[in-house]
This record gives sequence, C-alpha cells and structure tokens, in this order.
Amino acid sequence: MPQTLVTSAQAGNLVPQPQPLHRTESSMTLEVPAHRLSASGKPAGRIRQKNEQAIIQAAEDEFARHGFKGTSMNTIALKAGLPKANLHYYFTNKLGLYIAVLSNIIELWDSTFNALSVDDDPGEALSQYIRTKMEFSRRNPQASRIFAMEVISGGTCLTEYFSADYREWFRGRAAVFQAWIEAGKMDPVDPVHLIFLLWGSTQHYADFATQICQVTGRSRLTKQDMEDASNNLIHIILKGCGITPAA
Repeated sequence: MPQTLVTSAQAGNLVPQPQPLHRTESSMTLEVPAHRLSASGKPAGRIRQKNEQAIIQAAEDEFARHGFKGTSMNTIALKAGLPKANLHYYFTNKLGLYIAVLSNIIELWDSTFNALSVDDDPGEALSQYIRTKMEFSRRNPQASRIFAMEVISGGTCLTEYFSADYREWFRGRAAVFQAWIEAGKMDPVDPVHLIFLLWGSTQHYADFATQICQVTGRSRLTKQDMEDASNNLIHIILKGCGITPAA
C-alpha cells in the first residue's frame, strides 16, 4: 500500500471542523463560514444581505480582473451600484472586503467536501463531489481564480487559515478515503494525493478556462462542455481508484 498521511486510528474522527480565525485589524481575519451574522449576533436583515451579496459579487469581478492591488473601493462601489459611503458601512476597507471574498469562496468549497461520509458509496460520493465542484467552477469561475491568485502570490491572507485547525480538518477528509480503502471499497491510493487531484482537476476548468477555450477552439465553456468534462473526470478518477463508474 502506498504510504499515506493518515492512519486507521484517525478514521474514527472524521469531520473536525475549521473554526473562525481572528486577528487584529492590521492583518485582518479570514472567517469560515463567512459573515452570516450581524454584529448583534442575529441574522442579518434582508436588505443588508442583499447589499452585502451585491458588494461581494462586484468585488469578485474586480479582484479577478485587476487583482488586489489594481482594484479600488470606488470601482467596486460603482460595479455594485452603491455609493462609496455605503460600501464602507459594510466593509471598512479594501483588505476587509478581500478577506470576505476569500472567506465566501472557501466556505462554499469546504461545505461541499464536508458532505463526504464513510457510510457513503465511494463511486456515488466522488461522482457527486466532482459534479458539484465542476458546477461551482462553471458558475463561479472568478471566485476560483481569486483564490488561485492569492495562493500563487504567497497566500499572505490565508496564512492563519492554513493553520492547525485546517490541517486537522484536512486529515479528517483524508480519513474518509482511508476508511473506504480499509473497507475494500476502493484501491489503496494515497488519500492526500487523491484530494489534491480532485481539487486541481475541478478547479482547472475555472482557473485555466482561457487556455482550454484556445486549445478546443471555443469562445467560452458551455454548460454541456462542463458536463462532458465532469463525466470524463468521474470516469478517469473512479477507474484510477479501482471503482467501477455507474453505467
């Protein structure tokens, strides 16, 4: 069996959750889940939720196009259709808004991965996870690119997120695959590298969409293109894990 980074003893502790991380204003905070409650601890009102969502969407567009340094609060406000003063009411500064965007992205990704359970059928669970991640790449390509750019640039804003809590959560996810292996449900592949493969292959279609379109002669990737890609990824990954894909 290839050496893995988890052991059978860890398989009983499967879903440790990442906790919100807090910092001073100088370094900001990456929280997961992202901004679900108002300062009072009560659910945010409908207008506030609507405005925050509009701001985060506009910020995603600008950060994906121009990067953190090339984006201004003014351009985000214009994109969101809100006065700049309103923008500062919800997010004190650009770094705070950037952190909120990253938090939103990671929350969506991590909540999807948390759905995996040792009681699941590996073929069905992996197929569903791949389809969900590919749909995220189709619907939110810019969010994926922002995360990729942050990591490539050194991941300064993700330093505390990639902490002991995150590593514990990651080991819990790997333990699900290890449990499947020990139950004889899939071949003895290294769960850690399998997770990297799942992440990399599904996010590739968002991060490198321009390259894919150039190579395939398309102007853009359609929903059908993404469904075809999902089917191929499912077939390749499941077969590589010794799992027979559903007919």
